[in-house]
Amino acid sequence: MRFSEKISESLKKAAIRLPDDVLSCIYQAKETEELYPQDIHSQASLSVLNAILENLELASSLSLPMCQDTGMFDVFVDLGRDCPLLPKQVELSINEGCLNAVQEAFYRRSVVDEPVFSRKNTQNNLPPIIWWNLVEGDSLSIKVLLKGFGSENCSSVRMLNPTGGEQAVIDAVAEIVSLAGGKPCPPIFVGVGLGGTMERAAYLSKRALLRDASLDHGDVRYAKLEKSILERLQSLGIGSGGFGGRVTALHVAIESEPTHIAGMPLAVSINCWADRKVEIVWEGEDA
Repeated sequence: MRFSEKISESLKKAAIRLPDDVLSCIYQAKETEELYPQDIHSQASLSVLNAILENLELASSLSLPMCQDTGMFDVFVDLGRDCPLLPKQVELSINEGCLNAVQEAFYRRSVVDEPVFSRKNTQNNLPPIIWWNLVEGDSLSIKVLLKGFGSENCSSVRMLNPTGGEQAVIDAVAEIVSLAGGKPCPPIFVGVGLGGTMERAAYLSKRALLRDASLDHGDVRYAKLEKSILERLQSLGIGSGGFGGRVTALHVAIESEPTHIAGMPLAVSINCWADRKVEIVWEGEDA
């Protein structure tokens, strides 16, 4: 199997089945809401979670997308400096893999050629958004988010006071999620980018969504901050479908990098419960 075919097969599956870490979060949310049988909001939230799980069973059994918005291809390439594949070959494989997935699976055509004037549909969901990241070694790993726009439209960037500390971060994320309310189809996954510049913070917030939800942050300080943000989001009472309840967010992940002394850029990327992500690792295949 060529690498482009490997990408295509992975993307076809990604639209239909959720990763195990995402499924686990949804089941945990259901267990939490089941603890409050007398609470009308928790029971309404539970109804939404049960509908989500039924939807996932149907999508899997019928090989149909779990959501009508199959999203944009948001592609993150970690390319080893000594990888024998040229960037041009990798790019061609990504484009071919994405195109084949759209043509062979039930991907909704959701991409327009420019944002303001004609907004003509490209009819193939191309071009994908590709982010390039050079790493040591000869490896190649490609991670893809299928980024729907019900949640994307609720994402935001803030330039925080550099002296604001943890509380400023918690408050900003909570405000962004509160403003989003039920629009991004909660329960949600929240990626937080901190540092860099405005656009780098946004990039980091997307990469944060790629992390396995069963894993804590490698830095205990940021792991603690993630938990603090999650607790604050649960206290908002938005709940599944926006009907209230104990679970508004399924997971919070942070990615950070150095920044300027005069600022603390923060970005929040929101994904709905359909946190569709996939990793494709090159193992020596032809492009």
